[in-house]
Amino acid sequence: MKNNKKILFTIFFLSLFAVSCNDFLDELPDNRTEVDNQNKIRKLLVSAYPSTGEAVVAEMSSDNFQDLGDTNPDWERIHQQLVYWEDVTETDNDGPDSVWEGCYGAIAAANQALEGINSVGDLDLSAERGEALITRAYAHFILVNVFSKHYNEQTSGSDLGIPYLEAPETSLNPQYERGTVKDVYEKINKDIEEALPLIRDDIYDVPKYHFTSKAAYAFAARFNLYYQNWEKAKTYASVVLTQNPLSVLRDWAAQGLVNRDQDPLTNAYINDNSSLLNVTSASNAGLIFGPYRVVTRFNHTRNIADTESMYVPLPFGNVTSASYNYRPSNYTASNFDKVVYFKMPYLFEYTDPVAKIGFRRTVYVPFTTDETLLVRAEANVMLKQYGDAINDLNTWTRNFFRNSETTVADVNTFYDGLAYSTEDVPNQKKTLAPKFSVEAGTQENMIHYTLQCRRILTIHEGLRWFDIKRYGITVPRYKSDLVGNISVEDVLKADDARKAIQLPKDVVSAGLTPNPR
Repeated sequence: MKNNKKILFTIFFLSLFAVSCNDFLDELPDNRTEVDNQNKIRKLLVSAYPSTGEAVVAEMSSDNFQDLGDTNPDWERIHQQLVYWEDVTETDNDGPDSVWEGCYGAIAAANQALEGINSVGDLDLSAERGEALITRAYAHFILVNVFSKHYNEQTSGSDLGIPYLEAPETSLNPQYERGTVKDVYEKINKDIEEALPLIRDDIYDVPKYHFTSKAAYAFAARFNLYYQNWEKAKTYASVVLTQNPLSVLRDWAAQGLVNRDQDPLTNAYINDNSSLLNVTSASNAGLIFGPYRVVTRFNHTRNIADTESMYVPLPFGNVTSASYNYRPSNYTASNFDKVVYFKMPYLFEYTDPVAKIGFRRTVYVPFTTDETLLVRAEANVMLKQYGDAINDLNTWTRNFFRNSETTVADVNTFYDGLAYSTEDVPNQKKTLAPKFSVEAGTQENMIHYTLQCRRILTIHEGLRWFDIKRYGITVPRYKSDLVGNISVEDVLKADDARKAIQLPKDVVSAGLTPNPR
């Protein structure tokens, strides 16, 4: 396993990053440990999951973050670059460079496993093939959504995609093309469709850290939502949700009773049955999205929570901390202003316990039954099946909040009576400019409500950024000073080129076309 990882990373980092070439010249591309039996293939597939999540990059880019000002000392240059949508020049465990490396490392493992599966012969490895295909699709899905414009039927045929790698690399200096977003989405779709009927949960020793059938269908549902295949998104989400969605959702009231400290809360969160896939990562996310003075200059602040996210009214009434079954945590002190929803653990892996040095890690949960329910709700809205949509939304709100449900009529009344958000008076009702049709009236109002539910549920996870890209939402970046004055420092427009995160600088230096600016 160790040899596999070393060689796979050598090949892909040489070709995609063009760094330290001389270190790798003695390692021939075909000098791999042979993957020739089921056990080796299964071990290799453990590495087919990205080693770095996209949550920090995406969350910092979104409207969930505010700048608390130059006098706050707790920040690094990379965080400022992310928050202000600059091309990132710094390297970091949570930066775009690590997202790129982590995803292509996972893709390398998946492709090596597929090659091994094809070479074994008569042994039935269909379930392993399913896992390899779905992990390959997932890593490319992260890459294209982070580093490209979002998929749409109008421009994705010409928008720059990312290299879609479907076989192990066999040459020392391969040349890659980015292709288009449309090409990438078609290949992701092909891999997903081939994988779904093959996946079997019984091959996994620790299913929660692999694509089980439910996790795969949750991924397929979100992918098809992003792909604007509303019926498929609904169908695949329904596989996950069963005939009784409430029975598979997180018990938020039970989560709210856990001892209010990061370790027990996050452990309960990641270990619940509603968490469909856990992915470990070398990351500071547990610190950034936790009660620590880490990157406190840029944060999900009480101002954002009060005006746009956690504590704004909804169609069923006012929302405060007491409205939640699982309450957010509010931290306020000098240079310290955070509203936190404990999800991601802060883990430390000691490499030298005596010297107390090692690696910071966390566990991401990219797919949950709750988010999948909101995927289906949104698909229902786009299909104009508003009764089904409000049923899904009420199923979620009754479980997530205390005594909270509404009607389509109440949603219309609420959002018709709410002015659109402006730079001077921000609120939850954003001007939508998607590259697909959303009708004024009920459909738009129901989308506003669904997006707000998604924003609250997925806080800290980065999914808000992709909703911003999908719906062409404009993002003002607010900055406050010591006496509380708030100014707009920059504005990310609806179709701003900066919504496609710039490729890592080493990748561009190696010859891959950068994103336009």
